[in-house]
Formats: sequence, C-alpha cells, structure tokens
Amino acid sequence: MPKNTPLADLQPRRILVCQLKQIGDVILATPTIQLLKKRWPEAEIHVLTESKCAPVLEHHPALHTIWPIDKAALRPFWKALAYYRRVAGQGFDLIVDLQQLPRCKYVVALSKAPVRLSYPPPWYNRPLYTHWAQPQHGYAARFKASFLAPLGITWNDERPRMALTREERSWAEHFVRDKGLKAGERLIVAAPSHKAANRRWPAANYGEVIRLAGQERPDWKWLLVYGPGERATAEAVRAAADNAPVLLPFEDIFDLRRIAALVDRADFFLGNCSAPRHMAVALDTPSLAVLGASSTAWTFPSPEHEDIASGLSCQPCNEEGCRFDGVPCLRDLTALTVWQRLSQRFDLLS
Repeated sequence: MPKNTPLADLQPRRILVCQLKQIGDVILATPTIQLLKKRWPEAEIHVLTESKCAPVLEHHPALHTIWPIDKAALRPFWKALAYYRRVAGQGFDLIVDLQQLPRCKYVVALSKAPVRLSYPPPWYNRPLYTHWAQPQHGYAARFKASFLAPLGITWNDERPRMALTREERSWAEHFVRDKGLKAGERLIVAAPSHKAANRRWPAANYGEVIRLAGQERPDWKWLLVYGPGERATAEAVRAAADNAPVLLPFEDIFDLRRIAALVDRADFFLGNCSAPRHMAVALDTPSLAVLGASSTAWTFPSPEHEDIASGLSCQPCNEEGCRFDGVPCLRDLTALTVWQRLSQRFDLLS
C-alpha cells in the first residue's frame, strides 16, 4: 500500500498495538487503545507487551487479547521466532507500533498487515512500515496517540485507564483495615522508590513529610508501596518518620494488580515519576509527583494531578545520571515545600 494512501475508509477487523515496556509506558498506551476501540467498536484489539507489564492491561474493556513476551522463556532464538510468527499470523489488518523495538519489528516484519503504522522510522526500518506520523509533543499519552493521525484519530484529553475487579477492590479494603485504617480516616499511598537516583526524592524527605502530616493531619494514614529490591527505601522512610503512628505497617507487595488496588483505594497519592503515579491517573486517584530529571510531559493535564520540582535551570535533563554531586534538583526540594503543596492540593480537591 503506498505510504500516501488515505486511510479514512479503513475497516480493520483485528488491530495489534505494540508497546513492550516500561510499566508506566504501557499504562500510558491505553488512551491509544481506547481511541482505536472508539473508532472501530467491532474490531479486536490485541497488545504485544512484556510479561512484567501485562498485568496493568488485564480486564481492560477495550482489549481482546494480550500477547505477553516472556524474555526468559523465549531466550532460545528459535522459540522467540516461533512465538513472533504465531502473533504475526493472527491476521491483523492494522499494526500500531509505538516503540520500534527489535521484538516489535520482528512481529511487524513477519505480519501481512496491510497497514503498519508508527512514528517516522530511520531509513533502514522504513520498509517495515506503510505509514508514519510526526509525534505531537506534550503529555506522554498524547505523544503516543498522535501516531494515529493518518487514521484521522486525534487525542482529546483521554486519560489512561486500568480496570480493577470487584475482588481486587475488596482485597485492598480488607488489607488497609487489617493494617489499622479506621472509618473516617484518610489514606495516602506513597511510592518513594525509583531505580534512578536522579528520579528518586530522598527517603528522608518522604519520612519528614509523613512526620509533618502526623502533627497537622493525624487523621491521615500513610501506606508505602515499592517494588522488588526496594524495601530498604521504605525502611529508610519509616526511620526518618520516627515511626510516626500515622504510618501504617507495610509489607512486600509486588503484584501490580494489588499495588493498583491500593492506589485506587487511596484518597491521595504521592510519589516519584514511576509506574504508580500513572496508576493513580488511570484510577482517578488525585496525585502529586515529585520530579527530578523527568519532565512535565509525564503529568496528566488536569487539576487532580500535579507535579512539583525545585525548578533548577538544569531541569528537566531527562538523563540517566546527574553531573552534579548529590542530585541538587531533588536534594534542594524540601519536605516542607512538598508537604505544603500536598496539603493545599488535598484541601482544594476535597
């Protein structure tokens, strides 16, 4: 199909969206999925993603099939190739590749989809795609959805979405009650961890925010969530909070669905720029995100979701590391400043 062929008359029966990682990015791909389903309600929409990310898509009403990539199981190339052939052989009429990663490109290359859409590829990848669109910068979900422009589809402030079951919400309610949350008390979920030091606000500052909250808002109870290998950060927060009674006992919960259920149960979310903040948006839990190297492009544009940063001239750098000692963009953002903003936002939204 020529690359300038109009797509207004396209009527796909099966659509594949390729978004392999990371967890937050997969959540941010859901508006693209929702827009495709809105345009073609009868079409089957499939998603190709890594196994670790698949749980955030479970039960999504717009999805027909999730194709998880288990990198360990597919380490032998012949197994990987067989799996990619299986996915590609589903008879897709339209493939939307949001990443152009090697595993995405294998499926695109093996498919016979007449329309294969993405952002402008480098010259050596151009034979893989029939159409591409210049990304529209701004909120990350808008950036992804802008690849749909050749289809005549535009992003109209659609927010990411996750779908929880009644059982998952019931589990979260019982969990926080068992940990000590009483009727009438407010629940604040905080996610203080991040693998990158220049995106991880100091644990001591999170602890100080909780300590201040205990003095001014004793009816607020705090619950910490974190990922594998990050318990030490939660322990450091607890120590900095002086074991404030407003901090509920925490435990290792690495199931993404259960973390999402706790974020959903919360009255407010505070955290770094990581997957749980995108869960908060997808589940309509008001949020405040502390930014270091990250830009505001990761913040959903609405009054319920804000970010806070120290505003140094080097922000946002979007780098993997920091060229300055001590990551000053995070070090210089005080706990008092964040606490005051959080308290103000909570009162305004309440």
